[in-house]
Amino acid sequence: MRRGAETREKILEIAKAAVLAKGFNATSIEEIIAEAGITKSGFFYHFRDKNELARALVHRFREQVEDALDNTFGRGGELTDDPLQAFLIGLKLFAELVAEDHRDGSGCIIASICYQERLFDREVMASIRDFAGSWSQRFEGYLGEVAKQYELAPGVDLEDLSDMLACVIDGAIVMARVRQEHKCIERQILAYRAQVRLAFPKPRRLAQQGSTSTNLAA
Repeated sequence: MRRGAETREKILEIAKAAVLAKGFNATSIEEIIAEAGITKSGFFYHFRDKNELARALVHRFREQVEDALDNTFGRGGELTDDPLQAFLIGLKLFAELVAEDHRDGSGCIIASICYQERLFDREVMASIRDFAGSWSQRFEGYLGEVAKQYELAPGVDLEDLSDMLACVIDGAIVMARVRQEHKCIERQILAYRAQVRLAFPKPRRLAQQGSTSTNLAA
């Protein structure tokens, strides 16, 4: 990594820690500069203002999350051809990873920015909405593959089931911080995992066989 890239990464890591600790509004450029050991012009070489810094934090977080999702759910797909089992394995691996990442009681950078939405320009919030959309699309895709082979329980909506995971994770991060217990995050994601099991009660081929048997008996 070149020196300029290292400096940029250092700024982002310092800014992330400060924002998670006390919010974006209470985080000053001056304190980031001081901790990074750079000049003011050095900061503005990388980021024009706090909006650009916020966009970079969102982009960095998104890349990290998407890499984690690719690795954990990709691993699930490598271990089994059954889409439901692959998804459940991915959830287990992801639950462990998220819990470990929040062992220090840190919050969510996306939530921290959303809570202070008025501080940012439209581009920052648009980048967050785009990230949320890509998250839902990804999980709807996973669950859609499951629904091709498994019956969907009555009253279950795939879009809602997809969005639920993000809601569970953010809520669990808050609860873990309140309780000072990072394992709470893993347990909540595993509780979501149990709901996914209930959402797909049986393979479609078994349901079709049962329907055929009933017709023959009639």
